[in-house]
Amino acid sequence: MFRPMLRAQVITDVVVAVVLGALVLIATARGMDSPLAILTVVGMTAALALRRLSPGVALATAWVFAAFEMVTGQDPDLSNLFIAGVMYTTSAYGSRRVRFAGLVSAIAGPLIAAAYLGLDDYRTRTGIQTATTPEQESLKVAISYFAVVLLLLLLPWLAGLVRRVRRSASLSREAQLVAERDAARADRAVAVEQERVRIARDMHDIVAHSLAVVIAQADGARYALKADPAIADEALGTISTTARRALGDVRELLGALRHEQGSAPTPEIDDIDRLVGEMRGVGLDVRVEREGDPAGLPTTTQLAVYRIVQESLTNAWKHGEPGTPVHAALTYRPDTVEITVVNRRADDGTRGPGTGHGLVGMRERATMTGGTMTAGPRGDDFAVAVRMPSVPASGHMPRGLVPSTTSTPTSTPTSTPTSTSKERSGR
Repeated sequence: MFRPMLRAQVITDVVVAVVLGALVLIATARGMDSPLAILTVVGMTAALALRRLSPGVALATAWVFAAFEMVTGQDPDLSNLFIAGVMYTTSAYGSRRVRFAGLVSAIAGPLIAAAYLGLDDYRTRTGIQTATTPEQESLKVAISYFAVVLLLLLLPWLAGLVRRVRRSASLSREAQLVAERDAARADRAVAVEQERVRIARDMHDIVAHSLAVVIAQADGARYALKADPAIADEALGTISTTARRALGDVRELLGALRHEQGSAPTPEIDDIDRLVGEMRGVGLDVRVEREGDPAGLPTTTQLAVYRIVQESLTNAWKHGEPGTPVHAALTYRPDTVEITVVNRRADDGTRGPGTGHGLVGMRERATMTGGTMTAGPRGDDFAVAVRMPSVPASGHMPRGLVPSTTSTPTSTPTSTPTSTSKERSGR
């Protein structure tokens, strides 16, 4: 029933209404021969004071005292102009019912006022000689009063309606701006999350592969130190080269993380031969089959191919059966690139399970280019199969596929023969 308003606004409305009511009493004091006229002015003043706080109550109050004015036979005075302010607020601030009631009042009020004043004029003209009949003269007076009162009530109501529409449009624009700002913030948050995931994925691929090579070469150097120092020296050289390369790649990643213009390490297709050589140096029997020409592949696709092959070979060395060959097939077609890496699964439980980040990273790389990936046991083997377009579909992960960086770590399954496939699928 009452709108929320500031105390200062309520006080302002009351003061303005009281001042206008007092002016009306002073201006019409001579014509007020009855306390009933004063009561009408007070009622109209109260309606004016309530116009914004409660448009419905203000409209009802105005109707009550307008009816009281007609029932008591009073002549309209200046306080009737206060109804115009009430009509404005019914459409500007009132509810749907109050707004509709204001429209009905703007139409019915002039009719009632015209009939009341026309009948009063007719009673006055009865017995007076006029050029036309009293009915005709009173009808003209009633029509004039109808037009004046209609303008007095309908125009403020329409003005209030325009004010309401403009206010609603302003609120809609503000809501749209807020929604656009929230959407921009969400896009920025997704972009930041995607960048964090990209850096984490590259960091995992670089560190995991480099450490695997370093560990393997260190173990070999330790065993060969006494038997053949030359082999140990060669292994230490490989460790040094691999560590320096990994350190350089990590520095580049940190530079990209600290500076917006930083560049991340971007290996190419030709670097796969060096990668295969490193893996053969740690004792992994890698057999590579190539079909097609990779020339012309964009940098993004070359990086994805290199990282997927790198992670697949690293997983094969960490989790595969030692001494068994690893078959890698790279097929380059005009529109697609296919990668298949198959290795024998370890069945003695000596090879520990992975964290699962490697498979997640490979799947993310395939998804970013618009491709697909499958990885899992295939009989006694573990196979990774990737199919991606030659030209990446996009450079970002879809929103729904950005993984959470706070996921619960995968628990380590027990090393038993029956859990071998589960261990292998958690690379």
